Amino acid sequence: MAMSHEKLEINIGLMIVLIILLISVGGLVQIVPLFFMNSTTTAVEGLRPYSALQLMGRDIYIREGCHVCHSQMIRPFRAETERYGHYSLAGEFVYDRPFQWGSKRTGPDLHRVGGRYSNDWHRVHMINPRDVVPESIMPGYPWLETTAVDAGDIQIRMTVLRKLGSPYTDEEIAAAPEQLSGKTEMDAMIAYLQSLGTAVKTRR
Repeated sequence: MAMSHEKLEINIGLMIVLIILLISVGGLVQIVPLFFMNSTTTAVEGLRPYSALQLMGRDIYIREGCHVCHSQMIRPFRAETERYGHYSLAGEFVYDRPFQWGSKRTGPDLHRVGGRYSNDWHRVHMINPRDVVPESIMPGYPWLETTAVDAGDIQIRMTVLRKLGSPYTDEEIAAAPEQLSGKTEMDAMIAYLQSLGTAVKTRR
C-alpha cells in the first residue's frame, strides 16, 4: 500500500488527473443540487425585478465600484442579523445578474439598507459621506448629482433580462425611457439603494 501511494505521488500526470477529478466531483456534488431546490430558484414573495430607474442605479453602483467595499449578503449569524437585519435569502437574488454577494466589508453590508435612510440622507452621503458619517473613509460621488441618466439602451437591457427570467411586461419596457426622463445618476443610485432588501422586510 505504501509502495503504491509512493508511485502515485511521483507520477505527476496521474496526480493532476486525479486532483481534477476530485475537484470536479466535489464541485458537482455541491452545485447540481442547488438547481433543484426551490428556495434558490424561486423568488421570495413580494420580490419584483428592478424598475428602469433602479436598474440604471444598479449599473452605476457596479460601474463606480461600490461592490468592492460593500457586500450584499447578510449571513445567518446573530452578530450580523442584529446589526443588519434578517439574513439574506437566495430567493431575493433571482433577478440579480450578477449578484453582489461577498464578505469583503470596508464599508457596511447594504443588503437591508432599503428604507433605512431618507432619500435626502443618501444624497448628502453620496456627495460627501463625512457630512453624515464623520469617520467615513468612503469617497464622495458629487458628479452623480449633475450627470443625466443615459437611457439610450434601457429597453434593450430590460428585453435581455426578460429572456433571462425577469418578468418585465411589454408596458414596463415601453415606459422605461419616460421613467428615466429628467433623472440624474444620483436619482438612479438612490432608487437602487432604497430597493435593497425590502421584499423580505415588507413580508415579515
